[in-house]
Amino acid sequence: MTLVKKYFIVTLITAGLSGFITTSCNTKDDKGKTSNNAETKIGVLLVNHGSRSAAWRNALLDLEKNVRDSILKDGKVTGVKTAFMEYNEPSIATRLKEFDKENFSDVIIIPIFLTVSSHSFDDIPSLIGQKEDPKSIELFKIEKMERYTPVAKVHIAPLLDFTDLLKKNILKRFNELSKDAVNEGLTLIAYGDKTYNAEWSKLMQDVAGYVKQNARVTDFSFGWCGHVAHYNPDSTTVAINQVLQSKKTSVVIPVLVAFDEMFQISIIGGGINKVTKSKERVLYKPDAILPDKNVEDWVIQTSGEFTQRILGSIAKKK
Repeated sequence: MTLVKKYFIVTLITAGLSGFITTSCNTKDDKGKTSNNAETKIGVLLVNHGSRSAAWRNALLDLEKNVRDSILKDGKVTGVKTAFMEYNEPSIATRLKEFDKENFSDVIIIPIFLTVSSHSFDDIPSLIGQKEDPKSIELFKIEKMERYTPVAKVHIAPLLDFTDLLKKNILKRFNELSKDAVNEGLTLIAYGDKTYNAEWSKLMQDVAGYVKQNARVTDFSFGWCGHVAHYNPDSTTVAINQVLQSKKTSVVIPVLVAFDEMFQISIIGGGINKVTKSKERVLYKPDAILPDKNVEDWVIQTSGEFTQRILGSIAKKK
């Protein structure tokens, strides 16, 4: 069983299928007394990695603003929040405490992550008490990340790569930069994950394959800009030069959720600058996946699907 399959199965058990399982939640009424028969109250929590970059954080906060009204409009969901997994407040623990204080019975976590990683597979479930991963727990102590098991029942949605959103996003951005696709190659630069390197590599291959099918591109390469590459620009340089062995130009696309000066400018931009005649042979825009209307629609749709599961399971119990 591959790690992706394992992750998908675990996701279904702990998240997708949890919509069909109900548990009692202890909440407090207006007089502060505890009740086990709380009214269903559903919230949505958009969880992202977190960053020291204000531009990066603002992109994720803008995502929340852009989906809020649509998620809340039918009254089935009554709260939408954003949490940063690390580096920033509000953290996941902070937001879940808020949901508990506001007597929410269910919280749908929608991870704004590209694909399976130690963050999505181990860290988030461990932070909320659904998993006891020793490595994650040790990291939390070092990084001073608070663990919190909420009273509300938490449902974790699948990641972005379980859709074709990323493929369409990269194709769109490629077409915007491309000038002569026949003589161009595609270079994808993503964060990466050492533990799940095979899964990240397959994702890059699948995305590049989609671009090849829908644009006149025959050659592609990919590299990393995160901890796999030790935040070093050399991986970007190597990937670009691989394409330039057979193509006149390389179109470089950052496969990153949002813009962060360190990644798009210092690391990827630094790697491009090391390429011979980079101004002539590299096409690059330091952008990101967000903003993307399709991602917003995915968040809204995912919220609706999980809400229906929660309400459906309650209706079956009555």
